[in-house]
Amino acid sequence: MDKKFKILTYGCQMNIAESERMAGQLSKIGYTMTEDIEAADLILINSCCVRSTAEDKIYGKIGELKKYKLQNPALIIGVMGCLAQKDGENLIKRSLHIDFVLGTARRGELPKIVESFESARKKFVDTSNVSGIVEDEIFPIRAGKVSAFVPIMYGCNNFCTYCIVPYVRGRERSRPAAEIFAEIKNAVDNGYKEINLLGQNVNSYGKDLGQENFAQLLSAVDKIDGIERLRFMTSHPKDLSDELISVMASGKNICEHIHLPVQYGSNKILKKMNRVYTVEKYLELVKKIRAAIPNISLTTDLIVGFPGETEEDFKLTLNFLREVRFDTAFTFIYSERSGTPAANFEGKVDDETKHRRLNELMTVQNKISLEKNLQFDGATVEVLVEGESKTDKNIYTGRTRSNKAVLFPHESENVGDLINVKINQVQTWIFKGVRAD
Repeated sequence: MDKKFKILTYGCQMNIAESERMAGQLSKIGYTMTEDIEAADLILINSCCVRSTAEDKIYGKIGELKKYKLQNPALIIGVMGCLAQKDGENLIKRSLHIDFVLGTARRGELPKIVESFESARKKFVDTSNVSGIVEDEIFPIRAGKVSAFVPIMYGCNNFCTYCIVPYVRGRERSRPAAEIFAEIKNAVDNGYKEINLLGQNVNSYGKDLGQENFAQLLSAVDKIDGIERLRFMTSHPKDLSDELISVMASGKNICEHIHLPVQYGSNKILKKMNRVYTVEKYLELVKKIRAAIPNISLTTDLIVGFPGETEEDFKLTLNFLREVRFDTAFTFIYSERSGTPAANFEGKVDDETKHRRLNELMTVQNKISLEKNLQFDGATVEVLVEGESKTDKNIYTGRTRSNKAVLFPHESENVGDLINVKINQVQTWIFKGVRAD
């Protein structure tokens, strides 16, 4: 009998990449993917717990899955990823229809656990060895057709006081370069034009191996035949080297975009967050990047409402935004995570103040984003075609090298084509245009 699986993925690009690996693993034991959740013989939730909103959404979805189990008692339901690592057997205690829970370092055991449950129907929980090496021998079944996510390392050593990632993903472990190259070449051979190198902090790549560093790895990947575009994320400002800036500036396929999370714009809060750098050091780094790569697109993450944040801290952050002028900022309200140092900090900010500050922050940044985008009005840009837009099959979407989203009427282009588009309408988040070639 043809067995079908459905994976529900929550969270970051790393989780997307790991879900693609789970799909590859399941295909090796006779499962095929389905988009119809009611037709699935196996449902996996690949979970996130970085913010309480993500956690609440996942628990809500787990509750919804109970009806499918009642309709089909043979259905297998598993939870994997960061929330699985954090809550472990409590997931099954809370939701008895869950059959197994695997932590972040146990993904390599997925086929064995599924086959074992098929035969014995015995519930299973394993969140051991959070810093273990993840099995990567099976190539993923990728969700997209153009861009391939390739993890180069797992875990994090930084222990920012607000962040639960080091506790649920363990310490940094770099994948061997040969393994990374093999996966990239496999992706290129299968038609992928864009490669995204992933890690919680890619700039730390190789420190545990004592071999090449991230700049050297990026330079080597840039030389692989068939790659049209090369991206990476995420970069911690404390580890972004002059060598990496030089490699980006001289690279052939390395895109002119860097995501460089600053998190806040006051030294007092940065210190409480354990971000290690200062506002002045970050500004110096931005200056060096822009001097070497004048057309760079710079994006960031920002948190408001961190314990101890005052109006003065917040004003410093708004002024910092106006000085740096990011292309885009992903803004978040501080989410308290049990087990992190910040959860015990004094000076908690009330919800009303958090939301007011978030709205003010977004207003300032959206104005900057629009002003920066207006320089592209009337310009012709190179776009990598990604496919139909979500709302209109006659409109296609793609991205520039600087990671700007572009919408344009579909003509004869195919997914994966590199085309030129003349921009005739600029908005805060997207460009609209027409073919120019």
